[in-house]
Amino acid sequence: MSEINVYVGAQIRKYRKACKLTIQELADVIHKSRATVCKYENGTISIDIETLYEISQVLQVSFSQLSSYLPTVEEKDTIEAPFGRKSPFFQAKRLYFYFYDGRYHRMKDGIIDISERAEQPGTYEATLSICSVSGNGRSSEIFYTGRVIYSDMLIRFSFVNQYNPLEEDLLYIFNPLEMRDFTDGLLCGISSADLMPCAFKCLVTLSPQELTEEFRQRLLFSREELRRWERLNMLLIDNRSEG
Repeated sequence: MSEINVYVGAQIRKYRKACKLTIQELADVIHKSRATVCKYENGTISIDIETLYEISQVLQVSFSQLSSYLPTVEEKDTIEAPFGRKSPFFQAKRLYFYFYDGRYHRMKDGIIDISERAEQPGTYEATLSICSVSGNGRSSEIFYTGRVIYSDMLIRFSFVNQYNPLEEDLLYIFNPLEMRDFTDGLLCGISSADLMPCAFKCLVTLSPQELTEEFRQRLLFSREELRRWERLNMLLIDNRSEG
């Protein structure tokens, strides 16, 4: 029984009772059995993200109010993936960052360097450098600095553009506890190019990737992803793949 399952279950129970819903009433709304909801609340089984989002809507709370569990420094040191190995994204000092910019029809890549703050052990800071090519073909490098917050499900980076301190970007990546060298994420903020809100699907890896056409397709939104988000009444993006 993981700490995050117990925490999420306790949050569901707390907000369910605040809404004066019985376990059976919640189960009926999300189309699950009473026994399954009991296991969710007891922390004995994990909840998939889509179901957790549905529960947050029923209980009229934000997704983060149910899931924003932050382990202590001691707990972070013991978070392990299957077979006793630690999550590689907790261990990494350098990550490689990729996204597709539909405005210029170009893939962009960058490097994230992470370090523990010497003056405050247990807290982390990061730098992000992005190679950028504008519509007229001019290339440049954008440099950001910021902080990192780790949780059992997500890793959150908050970055500020060092050449334009009014531009702040948030990068959320899923923290995979299984052993793999890539994970999906979302980069969002205000674009310095046109001062418009923007969000990009991104891929973060442990090693550099070759920027092939096949890799580009991984950075685009599939039709199935768009259909799924439409069912959940979530933000729709027009940066989609042809397949």
